[in-house]
Amino acid sequence: MPTEQPKAKYRQIADHLREGILDGTYPAGQPLPSEEVLAKQFGVTRPTVRQGIAELRAAGLVEVMMGRGMFVRSPHTRPSLTRPRGVRREPDGRYVEADGIRWERAEEPVATRTDAPLALADLLRIPPGEPMYTYDVLETADRGRLRQLHRTYVPFSVLLGTKYEEQAPPPAPHLFEALAELGHELQFTEYVRTRMPLPDQAHALRLPDGVPLLQIYRVTLDTEGRPLALQEMTLPGDDLELSYELPRRPNSR
Repeated sequence: MPTEQPKAKYRQIADHLREGILDGTYPAGQPLPSEEVLAKQFGVTRPTVRQGIAELRAAGLVEVMMGRGMFVRSPHTRPSLTRPRGVRREPDGRYVEADGIRWERAEEPVATRTDAPLALADLLRIPPGEPMYTYDVLETADRGRLRQLHRTYVPFSVLLGTKYEEQAPPPAPHLFEALAELGHELQFTEYVRTRMPLPDQAHALRLPDGVPLLQIYRVTLDTEGRPLALQEMTLPGDDLELSYELPRRPNSR
């Protein structure tokens, strides 16, 4: 009979903690032993401990809070960061994010020409394959602790007959000011979903294994509901919640 291979150390750690979580040894919302304690207990290095923890994070059993440690996931735990969503216009005409975060660009975005894929064409209500100006940039805040990938799309058809027919418009948020100068009154709709990252996204956002993305599509529209532009914001989804102020509707009679 073939001999059973010994279980890898990181799997032993994952199984040990999983059993403790499921039998109540480690209650929901309570901290787990530190990486240092687990490394000594199992006679391994801290990267091996992290590999075991990654399995539990992927299974939704554990969350890691920046600067606080590892905790058993609780359905009632609040994330450490809440970001109000929305765009507001300042008295000087500038458009700013409602969360007030001061994002810094890792490098200046450069306009490239792309063709609209089917999913984005649907959001922008343009034919698939229509050319668009596209800007890509990695943004950071809070000395690099917060990171997001930010992409802006502007269909060529929106710019016909304007000064931007021959030159690229600026990327968001200055794009909003440019659209307002063209006579548009702007409104915004956002679509939010979660998914697992692609390898290059995980690398850019420094995501541990098992951490999903929040992907936000923000459509900029005129007052008649015509889409003018699209922003795609991709950010870590493990310790973050988004808050939205819902518009007050008049009473119906």
